[in-house]
Amino acid sequence: MTEDLQKKAALVTGASSGIGEAAVRALRADGWTVFAVARRAERLAALESETGAIAIPADIAEDDDVSRLLAQVTEAGGIDTLINIAGGARGADKVGDASTADWEWMYRVNVLGTMKLTRAFLPMLRATGEGTVLNLTSTAGLDAYEGGGGYNAAKFGQHALTKALRLEEAEHNLRVIEVAPGLVQTEEFALNRLGDPQAAGKVYQGVEKPLTAEDVADVVRYAVTVPHHVNLDQIVIRPVAQAANYKLIRKG
Repeated sequence: MTEDLQKKAALVTGASSGIGEAAVRALRADGWTVFAVARRAERLAALESETGAIAIPADIAEDDDVSRLLAQVTEAGGIDTLINIAGGARGADKVGDASTADWEWMYRVNVLGTMKLTRAFLPMLRATGEGTVLNLTSTAGLDAYEGGGGYNAAKFGQHALTKALRLEEAEHNLRVIEVAPGLVQTEEFALNRLGDPQAAGKVYQGVEKPLTAEDVADVVRYAVTVPHHVNLDQIVIRPVAQAANYKLIRKG
């Protein structure tokens, strides 16, 4: 890799929608080389056509897909920045009514997916001399709430992984950033979690100006483009209407 490419090449997961897609667009607008990764090939192809990102369909929790992804990115010149955005929630059951399948899915995509991709790319990131890993967690990983046990557990796990990684990789001059959003209104998050459009709509009902995917993507872009010696360890971003996980102002 040339020095210029090293400083402006990122892999973004979860790129087929929401915050991941918005992050790809934000970085491409700044001239970055961006590898856009998600499972849905058609959506990635459209994003590639629109933005010039390099689309690589893959499931980050599958070992074979991760190996293939590493090989393709290496062949294409590599990266110095890994942005782990893929994740999500399923269900809003209390612990006593928990769905094992939902909990296993959330742990798989939020924790194991982040771990597997990070583990695979660490040698490449270390070799650049100024590598960056940014993990998108959630305020659900900082404070628990009723009906959030499974998502809380997964995001607390991803949060802990991120803190451990920062301690382990500082000696390699690898900066590790955590961005933890609160309420973000996207087309799919609440719908995927609750499985019902009406229930999903109620999540944001009456909330004045919830965060958008673009709001969070702009913070992600800023965090990875400040001078490398600046490590924004943890950025919590919420709408003004959400003072805490348990305090959300609704009007009307």
